Amino acid sequence: MLAGSETVAAAPPLIRISGLDKSFDAGAVQALARIDLDIADGEFVCVVGPSGCGKSTLLRILAGLDDYDGGVAALGGRDISGPSRDVGVVFQAANLLPWLTVRENVALPLRVGGRQQGEAEDIDRLLAVTGLTEFAARYPYELSGGMQQRAGICRALVRNPRILLMDEPFGALDALTRERMNLELQRIWQTSRKTVMLITHSIGEAIFLADRVIVLSARPGRVIRELHVDIPRPRNNDTIISHPSYPALAREIRGLLNAQGGEA
Repeated sequence: MLAGSETVAAAPPLIRISGLDKSFDAGAVQALARIDLDIADGEFVCVVGPSGCGKSTLLRILAGLDDYDGGVAALGGRDISGPSRDVGVVFQAANLLPWLTVRENVALPLRVGGRQQGEAEDIDRLLAVTGLTEFAARYPYELSGGMQQRAGICRALVRNPRILLMDEPFGALDALTRERMNLELQRIWQTSRKTVMLITHSIGEAIFLADRVIVLSARPGRVIRELHVDIPRPRNNDTIISHPSYPALAREIRGLLNAQGGEA
């Protein structure tokens, strides 16, 4: 080392997964095998893999909703032992309570957590960010599928978690609404700089949203490839498809999935 020079240590990952194993039915069905994955603070990671490869199981472990059999799963240097206020979760279905308004649904985690101070401002800000301000007093049945998912994202963000875990949140939407929600999610992420892990069956969606795409093998799920998406942001559907690296990324991901026995 040259005199006077300093070595700057790399920041530790916010999410660390090492040698992670998970089985069901008393070990008869192995879902995940030796998963190794680090996710940096502020990174947007998408996970793809064949159906049944353990993608949702991995997310549920990180959310503290499922336990695991071996290895390490840690958030911020602490082993995961249950749900955390630092983690917000969005599932495929918005799961809004039908008897509550949009505002009341978004406020629910604050009510459960016993928090009162500042909540009105937090909710107003999130409703504005997601374009739901004028729908705050509506009930879920009065909203489109895309609006319901936006309300679900608001609810996941209302406690200001460091990490947002999303399990195929737009899978039930039509193609046009899904494209709009991808743009909306990109905008929310660029505004908040949360750490996001999103599971998707869509190769195009993964490339559109991610800094890095993680490809899992068929069950038991293992990480078989990590692909960096070096496409400038903000992205839109025209610029990303025309970017020189897009076709090669899409071909590589599709080839890996086909080699594992099918699409994600």
